[in-house]
Amino acid sequence: MKNVAVIGAGTMGNGIAHTFAQFGYNVALIDIAQASLDKGMATITKNLDRMVAKEKISEDDKNNTLNNITTYTSMEEGVKGVELVVEAATENVDLKLKIFRDLDAMTDANTILATNTSSISITKIAAETSRPDKVIGMHFMNPVPIMKLVEIIRGYSTSDEVTALIMETSKKLSKVPVEVNDYPGFVANRILMPMINEAIITLHEGVAGVEEIDTVMKLGMAHPMGPLQLADFIGLDVCLAILEVLHDGFGNPKYAPCPLLLNMVTAGKKGVKSGEGFYSWGHGTKDLIVADNFKK
Repeated sequence: MKNVAVIGAGTMGNGIAHTFAQFGYNVALIDIAQASLDKGMATITKNLDRMVAKEKISEDDKNNTLNNITTYTSMEEGVKGVELVVEAATENVDLKLKIFRDLDAMTDANTILATNTSSISITKIAAETSRPDKVIGMHFMNPVPIMKLVEIIRGYSTSDEVTALIMETSKKLSKVPVEVNDYPGFVANRILMPMINEAIITLHEGVAGVEEIDTVMKLGMAHPMGPLQLADFIGLDVCLAILEVLHDGFGNPKYAPCPLLLNMVTAGKKGVKSGEGFYSWGHGTKDLIVADNFKK
């Protein structure tokens, strides 16, 4: 397997493309918007420059990685001849189902179709194709070039052969793959999102402020960052979408998103991507500043 297509040039997509390309794969990075592709490639270049500056890779390594990536605005053109497609589009179930219907029609019958979804059923996605045995989840962590974990999610019909190949491919990317089964939220977000939601509820009920909640979890539980800061990094809209999948999938009120989270997303406060969430993320800001709505 040497030819890979990545659907979506956003945060996760460009990170996945970067990682495959760095390990010698030929990567087709696909997005419907040329501006998104340009931004994605600029991000990859900046991240590679940072790795060169830290002497983790050479200038030749950087140039080889960039040369391994070709961008496309046409999905049909981009997926020609690939052995693996990794979909990393927005966490929207209708969009993902459409993409997989299209991929099923556009790719060779032996092409493996993977999704980077963080919560949506692999079985449901696979059912949109004529090859459910070749559909699998590859849930990378952000930032992809740095984080070691890849959740490998088997759908109901995913074959042993495809699972073994994707596990081995992940290892070739210097990742640590963990095989899990297809239930809402899988493992990572089934555990993480209720914690983030509970932190938001704690803030909403006035138990403590943003910095206080995050400090307790960082210093008391040895988390590298607090749950509210992490939610800003993930994207509050993504957190909301995952909680809704958990709530719908299990029917348990413990997964119901906090009203504060819903209101923030509705108001456009989505975290780093929008410039403000629980913290302010203005360009050039040296220190993390609690957003105005949450200052005492």
